[in-house]
Amino acid sequence: MVKYTKDDIIARAEELANMISQMDEVDYFKRAEAQIHENKKIREKIASIKSLQKQAVNFQHYGKAEALRMVEEKIDKLQAELDDIPVVQEFKQSQLDVNDLLQIVANTISNTVTDNIIKETEGDLLRGETGSHVKNSPAGSCS
Repeated sequence: MVKYTKDDIIARAEELANMISQMDEVDYFKRAEAQIHENKKIREKIASIKSLQKQAVNFQHYGKAEALRMVEEKIDKLQAELDDIPVVQEFKQSQLDVNDLLQIVANTISNTVTDNIIKETEGDLLRGETGSHVKNSPAGSCS
């Protein structure tokens, strides 16, 4: 069995990160984000939403329920308008795609490490138990 150092693992993680950042999905995400920042109408809507959100926090802090409700309605309306813009939809979808990929990578690493530990300790993969747990469990025990 090959032994790796923490530095080896970090170097491989950086290599994997660089590979991911070169994927089509990430490239698409970067292009969509750039289009959003270049679009004056979108920038104005985002600025309006941020300003209204600050107002909402103040209204909530001072207990002004009716003013808060009205501001939240304006925020919802602007957010819906923003969400109807195709490039925003594309950006959000690409963001989800990249996040899903990162989650899959993290889960794959976690599951593989766990499975390897179980195998290397002669544990039970089906029950997810390491060898020391299996060896020290009473015969016929389901725990």
